[in-house]
Amino acid sequence: MMEVIKMKKIFYAILCMVGFSTLTSCSDFLETNSPSIVDRDFVFSNTETARAAMIGAYEQWRTAAQNSVFGDGLFYAADVAGSDIERHPEAFANQPGRHYPEGLYQNGSYAGSYGLLTYMKDPGDYATLYNAIGKANAVINAIQSTSNFESMIAAGTPTEISQLYGEAIALRACCYRELIRYFGDVPFQVKSGVAASGLAPRDSVYDVIVEQLKTVEPLMFRTGEVQKNIFSRTAVQALIGRISLDAAGYQTRRADFGAGFYTDGVGTVLTFEKLGASNNNAEYGRRSDWQTLYATAKTYLKACIDNPGAAVLHDTDPRAAEANGRTYNNPYQYFFQQMNDLTYADESIYEYAMTQGNGNDARPYSMGRPSSGAGSNGFPCKSYGQARINPAFYYGVFDPNDKRRDVSICVTGSTGKGDEKLIPFGPGSVSNGGGLSLNKWDENRMASPYVQKQRLSGINGPYIRLAEVYLAYAEVCAATGDEATAKTYLKKIRERSFPAGQANSDAFIASCGSTLKAVIQERAFEFAGEGDRRWTLIRTGLLPEAIRNIKELTKKMLDGLQANGYYTFDNGNTLSNYVWTKLVDAKSLYGYRLTAECPAGQTSDPVLYPGWRGQNDDWNAVAAKAGVPLTNLTAGNNTNLAIKGLFSYIDPDGSEAAGLIADGYKRENWGVTLAANYDEYYKYLFYDYDYQKAPIYLWPFTPNVIATGGFVNGYGFRQE
Repeated sequence: MMEVIKMKKIFYAILCMVGFSTLTSCSDFLETNSPSIVDRDFVFSNTETARAAMIGAYEQWRTAAQNSVFGDGLFYAADVAGSDIERHPEAFANQPGRHYPEGLYQNGSYAGSYGLLTYMKDPGDYATLYNAIGKANAVINAIQSTSNFESMIAAGTPTEISQLYGEAIALRACCYRELIRYFGDVPFQVKSGVAASGLAPRDSVYDVIVEQLKTVEPLMFRTGEVQKNIFSRTAVQALIGRISLDAAGYQTRRADFGAGFYTDGVGTVLTFEKLGASNNNAEYGRRSDWQTLYATAKTYLKACIDNPGAAVLHDTDPRAAEANGRTYNNPYQYFFQQMNDLTYADESIYEYAMTQGNGNDARPYSMGRPSSGAGSNGFPCKSYGQARINPAFYYGVFDPNDKRRDVSICVTGSTGKGDEKLIPFGPGSVSNGGGLSLNKWDENRMASPYVQKQRLSGINGPYIRLAEVYLAYAEVCAATGDEATAKTYLKKIRERSFPAGQANSDAFIASCGSTLKAVIQERAFEFAGEGDRRWTLIRTGLLPEAIRNIKELTKKMLDGLQANGYYTFDNGNTLSNYVWTKLVDAKSLYGYRLTAECPAGQTSDPVLYPGWRGQNDDWNAVAAKAGVPLTNLTAGNNTNLAIKGLFSYIDPDGSEAAGLIADGYKRENWGVTLAANYDEYYKYLFYDYDYQKAPIYLWPFTPNVIATGGFVNGYGFRQE
């Protein structure tokens, strides 16, 4: 119904009105908007000019989302590397600016030693988000000042202007949600042209933005009536659920403000249910009225499920097997293939849009399968691979029958010259080290990968998708005593990812100890490597338990490797000191190089299992189409890596190993490298956390923020 209207002349005429100007000095970087030089009545006299104004707000939000909160920036530094299932690729000592915040600042004891500009710089992610808020405020304030605003709200039905208003409210709500996740209590500014200063209690901010979202929800069109790169009624329903769960969850709050600081949206002083011990004059707890917030989440999440617009949760894979035998049959895999195809994925409710060849794109550079290729003219180009996976989770927690495992995690990367290679467990980056990687985004999978330069893939950011809504709804049902409904929606997500009859959902729930814990664990499998896990554990109060569990399992794994040369997990997987690999011509063997789902009954095939790896079917054709020289492309057809001993033990001195060597395989270090890096995988995994103290997961304000904002750091952080 409504398309993004790209009218360059009008857009550039009103850039100043929406604050789309480059910051010119440190002194003004907290300004949430620049003075208008365009008359608001002109801008909002018709939907075309109003839409152009909103484009400016979206552009700033895209910059913030991509470079600060859901691609790179603080998300890159902690969310995708700081949970029980996710980890960093490089040595702890080489990246202290990332690793101390990722690991809760060594149980909080390191907070006072952490330099305020060690990782986040001025103006930094904080200012980037407030810039987006400023542009949203300009649109919101302008629409609120129109003569028909009250009648528009009272009508309760969507129009093009009410849709725009809702988009701006949703955009601003997302920014505040992310600011609170990273900084705790922050300034709350809803007027354009006014600097953000003074700290507002986060609980009050949560309540206000949820009420604002509830007001605009009926005034907006659903996903499908608007494109998926636009906030819709469907997205707002999901956001109300998401933010309500945040507001109801456990968080670490400052105790230095004194009694009465933390209030709800109407100024009522809140009480909290405390968990664990105080830490650095801060306490970990949740609001005593958390069930009221869960009730709000339940209402709006169910509304989203009942009418999701154009968002579709596939129970089966709509793709047919190819004539050459390449098999799909994996609806979870299909979602990510759609993203790699640069289309809006069916399951997405909202994606922030990227454009191939423009901007800084984290997928797959930061959040995808690593490549050691060149920065330009690579096959594929360099992918650093910040999002890595704890080996104990891959081997010992992920069910081998779960079709999400191979889509989520890969043991191989790319040389960048058209070949596949094993990623060593030693510290490092690209495919030369760092261990198991996120596998969901991979330029090998793209029909037209951008090989001219790194970080320009054009893959969107999947900010809200339907699977999250289902699992969030299951969570609120479980937490409020509706066990039957919780199990129903948990199973809708879980059972689509297993062969028929193999999900064992009831046994899984029993093993987790409760339906609620099972839902939270299911999120780990559904969103592995995507940075969801850290915040989910924090807000549910399950972080200490999860850390303890992964630390204990990791120690057993490492000790077993050192003592025996292998370790067998309860799920039957065996991790060994060595594996055997060789490059083969997959195109001749199978008719394709890029593998998909491993066909049934072929898990013994060392090329097809694990699935969803390999290399692009024809890098030569890609290079020719792009006009890129082939000098960085390896000659020859042996592109795919066959791997033996990945999940079972092969005696390195036995006859099977000797036969593999005779067949052209080479022995490669695998678990032996893990054991040699004991400290990296165990000691520095939530370094010194005692499972009792309030987790210091937040980021300090930088010096400019402190100076211009009129407040000080808490949580034990320095002031300068």
